[in-house]
Amino acid sequence: MDILALNCGSSSVKYQLYSWERREVIAKGVVERVTIGDSFISHEVPGRETYRETHDCPDHTVAIGLIIKTLTSPSHGVVKDMKEIAAVGHRVVHAGEKFARSVLIDDAVLEAIKDCAHLAPLHNPPNIMGIEAAKKVLPEVPHIAIFDTAFHQTMPKSAYIYPLPYEWYEKHGVRRYGFHGTSHLYVSKRAAALLGKPSSECNIITLHIGNGVSHCAIRGGVSVDTSMGLTPLEGAVMGSRCGDIDPAIPTFIMEREGYSAKEVDGILNKKSGLLGITGQYTDRRDIMEGMAAGDERCKLAYEIECYRIKKYIGAYMAVLGRVDAIVFTAGVGEMGSEVRQLALEGLEPLGIIVDKEKNLATRTKKAEVTVSTPESPVKVFVIPTDEELVFTEDVVAILQSTYADHMNFDYSFASADYERK
Repeated sequence: MDILALNCGSSSVKYQLYSWERREVIAKGVVERVTIGDSFISHEVPGRETYRETHDCPDHTVAIGLIIKTLTSPSHGVVKDMKEIAAVGHRVVHAGEKFARSVLIDDAVLEAIKDCAHLAPLHNPPNIMGIEAAKKVLPEVPHIAIFDTAFHQTMPKSAYIYPLPYEWYEKHGVRRYGFHGTSHLYVSKRAAALLGKPSSECNIITLHIGNGVSHCAIRGGVSVDTSMGLTPLEGAVMGSRCGDIDPAIPTFIMEREGYSAKEVDGILNKKSGLLGITGQYTDRRDIMEGMAAGDERCKLAYEIECYRIKKYIGAYMAVLGRVDAIVFTAGVGEMGSEVRQLALEGLEPLGIIVDKEKNLATRTKKAEVTVSTPESPVKVFVIPTDEELVFTEDVVAILQSTYADHMNFDYSFASADYERK
């Protein structure tokens, strides 16, 4: 049984084909520049050279058709017939309060996703386009939605309600939702396995640090607070998003510079964060190189990011009381050893004792590494995330009618015996 996973953005469609029997990825890739011209597919199969083909994709239906054509190609494909694909899983960014777990997509579910589009205007509309396009191209196959926000539906009201007029929540759904849910779920389950305890007995802080960044406080296996909010703009410093700022700044700048609300929103999302500080970089590797060359703004960006991570660790330790482990994951969390080091520096009085040499030597997208010392009361793990595996196991369980919420479902990776391929 093969599972096709789709992640549709406004101008791209990422895909992965996973063999459930072999427990491995058999193909993955992306169609870029959908709807904007000069579109192409980049297709990767383990053991082969990456295949690239230019193909005009004026909409997502054509893009998904190109993916299917490539997957079934005699020369570049990996399946003989699309009948080998048992289901399609769709990443959906925002579910509002409607869904706390993955679901089979029917007309009612699709309408509910559309009802949440105003909460994620940059993300849900292309997700919806991808679902509708895939259902046209593969009408006989079950389609399943996996939501970024679902994992965080366990937060208490005291954590997700903003100190704003309460009717904004009642009328418009203004509250904290959180994102990167499948990543926080995966690495928290793996951390519990490494600790040798059930996730229900673990208090863990998970730090998903990539171009987008979100942190999560997990008590007894469930999310009780997270850094992103109504949108992915709130929280930590990110590649091009500002994260936490004084909410008066946008109106102040609109008055001073004459920007519209839309222009300020674009600046906060696309021209702020590390890019805003350095004036040129979002990639931490470029920032580290800039620091080495004496660029003071690169040094400042690095220090600000690490300082903000440290503040969230302290805040979430206060929320949780007892912390068993801190987990770094995603591109920078896994590869950015310098970011980890500065963020954790000076936290020894809180029970966080890092093996500096081991931490700085750890840059991995495959291995799970403990970078704290053996005597550290709080363990520090670097755990490569695997959102696609969560995705796939949800889809298979729904097909087999064995699916339940994550505290009552036996994910393969939650086992101490699990070995990542």
